[in-house]
Amino acid sequence: MNTEEESSTEKFTGTMQVQEKLKIPEQELEVYLNDNVNDFEGPLEIREFKGGQSNPTYQLVTPEKKYVLRRKPPGKLLPSAHAVDREYKVITALNSTGFPVPRTYKLCLDESIIGTIFYVMEMVEGNIYWEPTITEIDSESRAKIYKEKNKTLSDLHNTNYKEIGLEDFGKPGNYFSRQISRWTKQYIASETEEITEMNKLIDWLPNNIPGDDETSIVHGDYRLDNMVIDRSNSKVLAVLDWELSTLGHPLGDFTYHLMQWYMPGDGTGAGTQTLSNTDLKSIGIPSAEDYIKMYCDNTNRKDIENIDFYLSYNFFRLAGILQGIIGRVRDGTAASEHAEDRADRVRPLAESGWFYAQKAGAV
Repeated sequence: MNTEEESSTEKFTGTMQVQEKLKIPEQELEVYLNDNVNDFEGPLEIREFKGGQSNPTYQLVTPEKKYVLRRKPPGKLLPSAHAVDREYKVITALNSTGFPVPRTYKLCLDESIIGTIFYVMEMVEGNIYWEPTITEIDSESRAKIYKEKNKTLSDLHNTNYKEIGLEDFGKPGNYFSRQISRWTKQYIASETEEITEMNKLIDWLPNNIPGDDETSIVHGDYRLDNMVIDRSNSKVLAVLDWELSTLGHPLGDFTYHLMQWYMPGDGTGAGTQTLSNTDLKSIGIPSAEDYIKMYCDNTNRKDIENIDFYLSYNFFRLAGILQGIIGRVRDGTAASEHAEDRADRVRPLAESGWFYAQKAGAV
C-alpha cells in the first residue's frame, strides 16, 4: 500500500460526525428511547461509526452509557437486503446462550421514528482490528486471536438452532442453490460492467453443488473486523454485523472466512485484504492448512472435501456483495464514504472464483 494512503485502521476505526444523508432526528429518537429502553437517560449525542458499507451504524452517547443503533439505509434498496430485523432476532437468540454478541434492547419497526426500521444494542468496548496481520500486537497475542476466532465460529456452527427458537430463521437444505440464485439476482441488479468470469460462474456454480448438505446458523460475513476483541486476553467479546446471517451450510460460512488466506492481489479494503504472500509462521498466524485442521478438530470433522468449489462459490458471493455496494454508490444509498474503494475489487474476485472453479473441474 502506498505510504500516503490511509490504512484500513485509520479509515474505519472510531466515529465521525453523522453524514448529512444519514442524519437522524435526534429529538424524536430520544423520546422513543426514553419510552422504550429501560434505564435510558439523555441528553443524547449521535455519532456515526466509520466502518461498514451496508447498514448505517451509529454510536448513541449519553452521560451514563453508550449504545449502538443499526438501521436500514434510506432510499432505494435491493430486495431482501438490509434486514436489520433479522439481525436483531439472531443476536437476541444467541445472547441467551452466552455466545459473544451484544445485548439487544429494542427493535423498532415503526419507520416514522427516524425514517427506517432500526434496533438498539449495547456498545461492547474492546479492540476491532481492521487488518489481518494485526501489526499492532505481538505474535503470541496474534496466535491467540486466530485460535479464538476459529473456536468462536465453530461454537456458532455447533449451536442447536432449534433449541434457541431459530428453526424459522431460514430454510434448511439447498443452501448453496438458494445463495447462488440470490447473489446472481443482486449482482445483475447492481451490474455496472460486464465481467466474463462472473457470467461463467453464474452458469457453472448451480450445476456443481456438492451433495453433502448440512444446516447450522451461519454468520455470512465472519471476519476479524466484524468482532470486538478483549484488550487483555485476546478473547472474542462480541461478533458483529449479522445482516447476512441465516440457516445454511457451515462449510460455506467457514470457507468464506478462510478466503483471507486465498484473496488475490493487494486488497486493502475491509473484507478483501489478503494473507497470501505473507510469512505467516514468523508472525504467529496459522497457515490455511493448520486453520482448516483447527476448525475440523473444533467441529469433529475429518476434513473438508470439495474445498475448491467452496472457494469458487465464496469468491463469486463476495464479488456479488461488493457489486451491490457499487450499485448503492450509483444509487446514492451507500453508507460508507469509502464505498467507492471497492469498485476495482469485483473483477479480480470473479477471476479468482473462476480459477477455483477450474480447479474443481470447470472448463
